[in-house]
Amino acid sequence: MESIISSLNNIYETNPELILVGGAVSVMVLISVFILLFVGRKPEKKQEEIELQDVSQIQSAQLETFPQSGEETAEDGESSIEEITDELIEKESAETFELDEPEELVDEQIEEIEDEIRTKTDGTDFEEQEKIEEEVEEETKEGLFSRLRVGLSRTQAGLIARLDDMLAIRKEIDANLWDDFEETLIMADIGVGTTMKLRQEIEGKLTKKSLRDPTAIKSTLREEILKTLKKAEGSPIVLNVKPFVLMVAGVNGVGKTTTIGKLAYRFRKEGKSVMVAAADTFRAAAVEQLEIWAKRVGSDFLKGQSGVDPSAVAFDAVKASLGRGTDVLIIDTAGRLHTKTNLMDELKKVRRVIGRELEGAPHETLLVLDATTGQNAIQQAKMFKEAIDVTGIALTKLDGTAKGGVIVAIADELNIPVKFIGIGESLGDLREFKAEEFVEALFLSGKETLH
Repeated sequence: MESIISSLNNIYETNPELILVGGAVSVMVLISVFILLFVGRKPEKKQEEIELQDVSQIQSAQLETFPQSGEETAEDGESSIEEITDELIEKESAETFELDEPEELVDEQIEEIEDEIRTKTDGTDFEEQEKIEEEVEEETKEGLFSRLRVGLSRTQAGLIARLDDMLAIRKEIDANLWDDFEETLIMADIGVGTTMKLRQEIEGKLTKKSLRDPTAIKSTLREEILKTLKKAEGSPIVLNVKPFVLMVAGVNGVGKTTTIGKLAYRFRKEGKSVMVAAADTFRAAAVEQLEIWAKRVGSDFLKGQSGVDPSAVAFDAVKASLGRGTDVLIIDTAGRLHTKTNLMDELKKVRRVIGRELEGAPHETLLVLDATTGQNAIQQAKMFKEAIDVTGIALTKLDGTAKGGVIVAIADELNIPVKFIGIGESLGDLREFKAEEFVEALFLSGKETLH
């Protein structure tokens, strides 16, 4: 150590300027380190604060109340909504924000995400959709019936138009005609069992009346289909308790989320307070889409953390709706068909928890089925019926299939009331099912109108 000090003294005596330069460099290095450690961290810290606020705004709130706003739509693109949401969240997280009034900026960001999700999922501008819904509300009975006819146009082409073509070239009823008749009904997804029943009934009636004119088959078919659908016509939902608990089930992709949104819209238009609970806790995209629906229609929204026990969400929802005096509580449930046993056990548990917390609940258990899946919809219904007490069916996407005849098979085989049918993307296109109106719209052709 003494030798080092002696060497430094010699250097200072011979070259004092060297020591001064070294000291200056050391000071500059220390200043640079100070700037990097303290000044450079500020933007990162502030950005971190904004991101935390963003997360708390979007994900952390368990129970949210949204003011009632204009009508909104988002027809189920459940198969693609998760990809869209992930893409948008990734895009937004890469952006930076000014620090002035961060809460307002976060709110604007959420609105931008929702608008872009809505545009990509249904391809319709929100303002244009609002105008459409206002027009729907002002439609007459004739106009609403026309919308029903348009919604059933593909099924009419696949069933009635084909039947007309077949009968037009026949002069009398024979075995070949009956074979073609059966094929036409089966192609419309009425099902083999129901088709054979219809043929037996129609053939018996025509034989009894000694009718050999092929055109008599169509009129008799109409009578038989109406009789079958009448048996399945569900009574309207009556809100005779408070809260009225509606549990919604169905496999993924059938239009369950959109149906819940449209149901919430119907009840809100009736002046009822509504709470929507997202008990499908394993599908983040479905929860986000349901939250958007709740905000649009002005209903309360309750969700749990991702992956939490769905029955816990149902429990909290019942407690919250009782505490708030909510008129209607709609509980969404999971629909993972590939885990059949686990899914059904989960649904049974959710139902038990709801019934334990509120006597008589759920007051309605609605099963959502996709008409485009044809006979698969019937198999799904049988599976759910075995597990839970399904009280009604909502048959969606009738406007997107030529196989809407499945509703006849549902009415014949399941003995479950059909409460609602979906015939389009607009909010007003979730309609209460009325057998006479349905059959008239299905069988009318040309410029005939409702009588």
